[in-house]
Amino acid sequence: MTVPAVMIPIARTWMDEREAEAARRSILSGWITQGPEVAAFEREFATAVGATHACAVSSCTTALHLALAASGVGPGDEVVTVSHSFIATANAIRYCGATPVFVDVETETLNLDPAQLEGAITSRTRAILPVHQIGLPCDLSRIVAIARAHGVPVIEDAACAIGSAIRQDGQWETIGKPHGDVACFSFHPRKLLSTGDGGMLTTNDPELDRRFRLLRHHGMSVADAVRHKAREVIFEDYPVLGYNYRLTDIQAAIGREQLKRLPEMIAQRRLRAARYQELLGRVPAVRAPAEPDWARTNWQSYGVSLADGLDQRMVMQRMLDAGVATRRGVMNAHQEAAYPQGTWRAPGGLARSERARDTTVMLPLYHQMTDDEQDQVVEALKDATGRP
Repeated sequence: MTVPAVMIPIARTWMDEREAEAARRSILSGWITQGPEVAAFEREFATAVGATHACAVSSCTTALHLALAASGVGPGDEVVTVSHSFIATANAIRYCGATPVFVDVETETLNLDPAQLEGAITSRTRAILPVHQIGLPCDLSRIVAIARAHGVPVIEDAACAIGSAIRQDGQWETIGKPHGDVACFSFHPRKLLSTGDGGMLTTNDPELDRRFRLLRHHGMSVADAVRHKAREVIFEDYPVLGYNYRLTDIQAAIGREQLKRLPEMIAQRRLRAARYQELLGRVPAVRAPAEPDWARTNWQSYGVSLADGLDQRMVMQRMLDAGVATRRGVMNAHQEAAYPQGTWRAPGGLARSERARDTTVMLPLYHQMTDDEQDQVVEALKDATGRP
């Protein structure tokens, strides 16, 4: 077999000397752990998404854990979410000692189906955790309305959704405002905005923000910046069990530069997604993704659905042989060994979630992608799905 000279990757970060200089600035400042760069990144991020408060942490997984813990989720409780998400979504629920309650996804959006939400809520429900899957906003208007009727908070898993938006009352509003009670973001390299790894919680509730800041730093009663600037000796105490979930100043300095790039990142990805839509007209064996008229995705990933009868692994292998990297559809936690029966429940079937995992193929998409690379991807997909 001939090995392709150049492999088209599934994703590629967009960083250059600006991020390198930002990291250098932080390193040479002498303050490299959580400090002034983190504080500045939080302020700038909150402004960018329209939130009152933003709290930086070490990952989106830790953000989800803090959001649930600060909202009072604990052992014996239930949190309604989807199985069709990266396993960190369900893991964060179990970290609290609570049980994930899985509802199926919609066929078109692959997001939580609001029509199934009411039937999943019980007296043990302490939160609803919808996911803006691969950047496409879920139907927050319906989800939040149901949550409010039952008096439970909505914690948005917005790991993939920086820069995505929904239309509310005729106006476009950025994900992270937030529209529920808390929104949690990821800065992993597969996301648009990356700090190597990291996360952010946004909220309009000052008490929740205070709890996030307390819990992310071992439950320490005095912030490190306050102690550093003090002209009198301060002894901190630890009133609650906390965690080491801090973001470093080096990461935050990089994140501040990445945040400046965000509008161009989204514009470029929307152009590439539109071009994919046009090119995929030549590939009858796949269905391109689409946005509802009330949502704008940031196109963090681009997943196509295979026609019945096509073998997902075979298609992906043929594309890999042609020099094009792909990924299968989003996983389902309930199908993993880490989630045996008894660790979760589902009031209905999860057939759409299972089908989505097994029939979706993620195509390469990144800001720097060229027309030639995109043409190569589509030709490889056409060949891979057209052969018997």
